[in-house]
Amino acid sequence: MSDVTDFTKDTKNTPAGAEGSDQSENEIVRQRKEKLQRLREEEGYDPYIVEKWDRRDTLSETRERYERLPLDEAARETEIRAAGRLMTLRRQGKATFADLADEDGRMQLYFQINEVGEGSYNFLKKWVDTGDWIGVTGHPCRTRRGELTILVTEFKLLCKALRPLPEKWHGFTDPELRYRQRYTDLIANPEVREVFRKRAKIITSFRKTLEDHGTLEVETPTLSTLAGGAAAKPFKSHHNALGLDMYLRIAPELYLKRLVAGMMGRVYEIGKNFRNEGIDTMHNPEFTMMEVYWAYADYKDMMNLTEELIRSAAKAVGALQVQWQGIELDLEQPFRRVTMLDFVKEHTDVDFRAVTSDEEARKVAAEKSLGAELKGNESRFAVLNLMFEKFCERRITNPTFVIGHPTEISPLSKRDPENPDYTHRFELFMCGKELANAFSELNDPLDQRARFEEQLKKREAGDDEAHDFDEDFINAIEMGLPPTGGLGIGIDRLVMFLTDSRSIRDVILFPTMKPKG
Repeated sequence: MSDVTDFTKDTKNTPAGAEGSDQSENEIVRQRKEKLQRLREEEGYDPYIVEKWDRRDTLSETRERYERLPLDEAARETEIRAAGRLMTLRRQGKATFADLADEDGRMQLYFQINEVGEGSYNFLKKWVDTGDWIGVTGHPCRTRRGELTILVTEFKLLCKALRPLPEKWHGFTDPELRYRQRYTDLIANPEVREVFRKRAKIITSFRKTLEDHGTLEVETPTLSTLAGGAAAKPFKSHHNALGLDMYLRIAPELYLKRLVAGMMGRVYEIGKNFRNEGIDTMHNPEFTMMEVYWAYADYKDMMNLTEELIRSAAKAVGALQVQWQGIELDLEQPFRRVTMLDFVKEHTDVDFRAVTSDEEARKVAAEKSLGAELKGNESRFAVLNLMFEKFCERRITNPTFVIGHPTEISPLSKRDPENPDYTHRFELFMCGKELANAFSELNDPLDQRARFEEQLKKREAGDDEAHDFDEDFINAIEMGLPPTGGLGIGIDRLVMFLTDSRSIRDVILFPTMKPKG
């Protein structure tokens, strides 16, 4: 076919933005603005007025549909109507090759003067640049080199890009710039777009699993007069009309348990939390949590649910065998369940069951080179938790439920009736990082009041992460909170593990950044 034989000169993937290799970006922007003005004046064409393009075909669908098209053939009986951003352009006299990219695919375009007409072809040469958005109509064909291509018969400039794309040979790899200009990162690095597609699939799988268990999705306040439900420092604001200080929520827990007390049964929420803390590879001040509460359930039910949720999420984006930063994870095997006491004994040879005083516990910590970590007034339970954090967390690779946390550090969890100094609580760890936290929820209003009072003493002593005293929550459970199991899972961290992402910023579209300058 004569219109295909010229395809032996396929595009060599000329770098997007190559015109800027020897010019500053500002100069390119200036030139493109001038070109836009001339386009409006000389052609009477304004690309920003275009409101719609009837796209019928995505590039990935087109590639899948015509993957068996023979070499040097064009399916002229078929019309493709696609759209996207021009990533490369290579003009060759009366023919131009280009790479078109849309949200999930990429394909070569072939513009031939005999196909699009002399006027349209001259418009292409004079006015269209890499980075521009265009709509194209044409026929699928395969070049002699085997490249599936759209032979363009018609096109329309849908939007003009005034800034150049990142140069291909330099890429767009600087982490800070990628986070600040996520839109450019998404253009330059298709694998980043795939991470966020997987994120959406993970959240969808959570919703399906919970709804299959008859769990109702709800929304609770993000802004309130108290910040409760977790040990964390909140962000503070002020409501002018009411004259009240208010806080961004650190967790939705206390509101969700109010709903269970209000006979809502099983409820869950997926939403943003805010904690006024440092930023590192595992922490962002604004992050996404899923919390679920089931009436008539306990922490063991929550362990089973956690395994189900994580396995379903892994299957939704891949397989149960996962690799994270070179670490092999097997999510198919039952998650290990071990008490904090046993885990600390396993890795430090210290049995805290035999440690009967706070002074003895602090002495043990000093012997383990943790003396500098102590203030001198820690209880044996606080020292136990410190030993776990310092010697045990980092040793956990495959998913592990650490259960039996001290009551002192678990103000919302039900006590173990056989050992009231400890609770029916677990934290899930993977690759040395906390991924989930869950309890058999404390529903004794007298015990809850006493624990809030203890937290209030810590706050008055200077602990700005201690829980606020929430009188209305006490009122709610005084109305009667049935036996309840509660669970919170960090969505961002789970997405990190299931997409092999190094930093939490890699799975948050617009992470918190310090302003430049």
